[in-house]
Amino acid sequence: MHPQPGADPGVESVVVAPERRAGRANLRQLIELRWLAVGGQLATVLVVHAALGIRLPWAEMLSLLGVLVAFNLFSLWRHRLSQPVSELELCIALLVDVAVLTGQLYLAGGSDNPFIYLYLLQVAVASILLRPAYLWAVVLAALTGFVALMEWHRPLEIDPNVATVLSPNYLGGLLLCFLLNVGLLTVFIVRIHRNLRQRDAELAALQQRAAEEMHIVRMGLLASGAAHELGTPLATLSVILGDWAHMALFAGEPELREEIDEMQRQILRCKAIVTGILMSAGEMRGEAPRLTSLHDFIDGLAHHWRQGHPGAELVLRREGPLPEVEIIWDSALQQVIGNLLDNAAEAAPGRPLTLVAAAPGDDTLSLAVLDDGPGFDEERLQHVGEPYQSSKGQPGRGMGLFLSVNVARTLGGRLEARNREEGGAAVTLTLPLASLLPRQSPPDAHRA
Repeated sequence: MHPQPGADPGVESVVVAPERRAGRANLRQLIELRWLAVGGQLATVLVVHAALGIRLPWAEMLSLLGVLVAFNLFSLWRHRLSQPVSELELCIALLVDVAVLTGQLYLAGGSDNPFIYLYLLQVAVASILLRPAYLWAVVLAALTGFVALMEWHRPLEIDPNVATVLSPNYLGGLLLCFLLNVGLLTVFIVRIHRNLRQRDAELAALQQRAAEEMHIVRMGLLASGAAHELGTPLATLSVILGDWAHMALFAGEPELREEIDEMQRQILRCKAIVTGILMSAGEMRGEAPRLTSLHDFIDGLAHHWRQGHPGAELVLRREGPLPEVEIIWDSALQQVIGNLLDNAAEAAPGRPLTLVAAAPGDDTLSLAVLDDGPGFDEERLQHVGEPYQSSKGQPGRGMGLFLSVNVARTLGGRLEARNREEGGAAVTLTLPLASLLPRQSPPDAHRA
């Protein structure tokens, strides 16, 4: 990963740090397991030789232990380096462990040695630490070592005069048992590991959503406070303009009179915006919910936006019949559609826009905003709905789609953006109609 020009270098370190920590932690676990293997093999050789009186090739087996110790010391040095530990390095380390184990078993009876099932430990560790491509390399190495040891090995001399020989049927059953154990270990550990990773991904998504919702709460508090603060100066300006409109000096100048009228209209629009912010913040509790039909609501969306943009052309199109239902006029949804239309108007200035209303199902409402602009670039499409991801190249922009996505999520719907085949962009808001319907008490609630 390379940092973006002008990006904060701390951001990159935060992103990469978990991967580096995981690789280094996994390498440290392998080092600890390898020290246990060295101690266990050394103790086993001593017990077998001293207590059981079984002759073993001491020199060769201790040489292999020396190789394992040297490799572990090298791993310790590698662990101290600052470079991240890759899965390829972990795979190579496990292959070295498999190779040393194969050598020890070759010197101590091969498939006759009961410790041959230590291969399963290597497979289990690889199933947890490695992706499938590297995992199958370790599985293949363990299986190859197991099969080779069935044919080539130094027999254990339990009795110096009699060599231990196992029947072919026993060896075949031993191989089948080993294959079953390897297969079951690989399948179930991989599935468990996948489930854990899926859980971690879902937790990360929930944490991201919680952070976004906290961001929205802060923005709502700021917007609500700003709306309260703007109320007084807007009222003052309205009074002053009303006084000017009645003054003879301005009444005799038609051009000044038109400008005063235009300023009064803009102040009324500002007041309507401030009222909408307060309503969205839930501070206009004195007003009862406004009920309307679905058709009137959609017509009102288009009419309200046309009033605020007299120079723009908006085409309202219905695709298929819409349900004849009564819904609550949702000011937040109105602002979402207004934001989408504003973005489309900026992307395609001077060109007509289209608002498409449809009901794909009896319980679903779809509102799509279409424009004939340049569309979204691929990188922008991958980050739709993230804060401060604006195509306008201005700092502090890119919040419209972010807020729209979260309003859609709050209503139980989703927001999707795509490029149209005929050119331009399409942003579609799909949500359940139940989120707009007025709440009704159960039919038998009053019978109790």
